[in-house]
Amino acid sequence: MKKSIALFSLLMAIGHFTIGQTDTINHWKKGFETGLGVTQVSLTNWAAGGDNSLAGNVFLNLTANYAKGKHIWDNNGQFVFGLIKNGEQSLRKTDDKIDFQSKYGYKAYGKWYYSALAGFKTQFANGFDYKVSDSSAVSRFLAPAYLLFGLGMDYKPSENFSLFISPVTGRLTIVNDESLADAGAYGVTKAEYDTEGKLLKHGASTLMEFGASVMVNYKATLMENISMETRIQLFTDYLKNPQNIDIDWRVLLVLKVNKYISANLSTNLIYDDNVKVVDKDGNAGPRTQFKEVFGVGFNYKI
Repeated sequence: MKKSIALFSLLMAIGHFTIGQTDTINHWKKGFETGLGVTQVSLTNWAAGGDNSLAGNVFLNLTANYAKGKHIWDNNGQFVFGLIKNGEQSLRKTDDKIDFQSKYGYKAYGKWYYSALAGFKTQFANGFDYKVSDSSAVSRFLAPAYLLFGLGMDYKPSENFSLFISPVTGRLTIVNDESLADAGAYGVTKAEYDTEGKLLKHGASTLMEFGASVMVNYKATLMENISMETRIQLFTDYLKNPQNIDIDWRVLLVLKVNKYISANLSTNLIYDDNVKVVDKDGNAGPRTQFKEVFGVGFNYKI
């Protein structure tokens, strides 16, 4: 967590900064964007009650896209980290993401491309279910992590829209933490014990799935100073409960107040049939997960 806090502090010092560069000679279009949103509350003798708080969220987006002749190659990396401190509570994580994707296409006909996709997702720091405990982590770096490989067709009529259909997709879930693997977290096979509770075999650290996937990327300018980006990924496992489709749907809405200030609203809806969530009654099972983050921050664009 200390390393993550240091990274968070460094990115906060950067503010919001965007660079876009097109190399017409080598056919590359590159982008770099980073920014922060901060919320602070300070109360002194406040009769209505409340608590002091400080929260911040930082992000870094990197893109490198190649297009020449029949070849296209799109690469994207996203890094997000958020922290909050309420009153006397310790620092707590509110957002955490590492996400890489690389997609290569060779033109088939019209706007369709034969394509291959590779993706990797994990997080920086330990995660906790604070309703249960602030000392027992429910997630860590590389626990979980997801590797995805897909072969299929990509429909790309413009830079702002793409539809990737992959009937041949492999997804590897990694749980690189012994205690989480033993508990069978994120769908891996849990540890085996004898009747007296003695450990016979540790839980598996990986889960391999084979199925089909669909991914849609879309960007649009809704009106002056308001833009939107969305990505939805669907995956079904041919070998286990193919009727249960995993969903990862992200939306980012950016509202530019002026040249130096912007507001961001991001949402993330997830359903993963392998992830068991415990409800208020203590029942565990796959459930729809939803996250929303809103922030106002400084920005500067070149």
